[in-house]
Amino acid sequence: MSLWDRLRQGLARSRSGWVTQLKKAVAGGRGRIDEELLLELEESLLEADVGLDGAEAILDALREAAAKERPSTADEVLSLIRRLMTDQLSEHRRELHQPPEPPGVILLLGVNGSGKTTTAAKLAAQLGGRGKVILGACDTFRAAASDQLAEWGHRIGVDVVRQEPGSDPAAVAFDTVQAARARGMAWAILDTAGRLQTRTNLMKELEKIHRVVERALGRPADERLLVLDATVGQNGLSQARLFHETVPLTGLVVTKMDGTARGGILWAITRELGLPVKWIGVGEGLEDLQPFDPQAFVDALFAGDGSREVP
Repeated sequence: MSLWDRLRQGLARSRSGWVTQLKKAVAGGRGRIDEELLLELEESLLEADVGLDGAEAILDALREAAAKERPSTADEVLSLIRRLMTDQLSEHRRELHQPPEPPGVILLLGVNGSGKTTTAAKLAAQLGGRGKVILGACDTFRAAASDQLAEWGHRIGVDVVRQEPGSDPAAVAFDTVQAARARGMAWAILDTAGRLQTRTNLMKELEKIHRVVERALGRPADERLLVLDATVGQNGLSQARLFHETVPLTGLVVTKMDGTARGGILWAITRELGLPVKWIGVGEGLEDLQPFDPQAFVDALFAGDGSREVP
């Protein structure tokens, strides 16, 4: 299965939900962009968890663009909407930050159950796997988490730095950076313990990990990524805000896109916090974590069949 097919299949729930509703509204408008249509579009966008501010931004841009371009058919209106939605996601797009010197360090943060451990393994596989990447099991609170990462490491042929349960997670982070440097690795990926964003003591521990990595590396971690479960909807905004206050984030990994019909949270978070989405997860396989491409994402949401549609 191609990457495009995986993306399209992974977004099936969103496409059959709010996107279908949006398409029907546009088709019913027969090329007109009036207040009735705008209200229907707003309802669809809110249903998708785009959020009120995000929906208003898209609709304001639609009014402005329509006044200039004067679309006259439903297809032209839909094409315009797709373009504007792509533009908004593209505004904060950033590629993976390339470190000034190896190893590059990726610090993964997030609440329990967001998919950090599997994301760490999938990223390790994508960034070269054996001989290129080392994993750090900084979740020392749960032995099962360290065991899970070790199992992933065995499957993909990547070494995992770990310590006994209850060890200082910052010490594991330090050891992982040092091991990556000593072994000539290109990347070190640190999997941290899941924590509620409202637990002050646990958030302070993230600050410590961040400081220790900076001391070991001589610079902050190159990527500080919040792993966000797409199924949590608007609660993701609260998570992103508080994690961003604790450790300045460089971007997001949005997982479980295949498990939600409300993929619009990407617009809400990128708009409110100015954070780029760097990867999205659309399934369980290693290949189902994909670098985020706004154009491909919107194309897959609006695709009518298995082909790649160009707006």
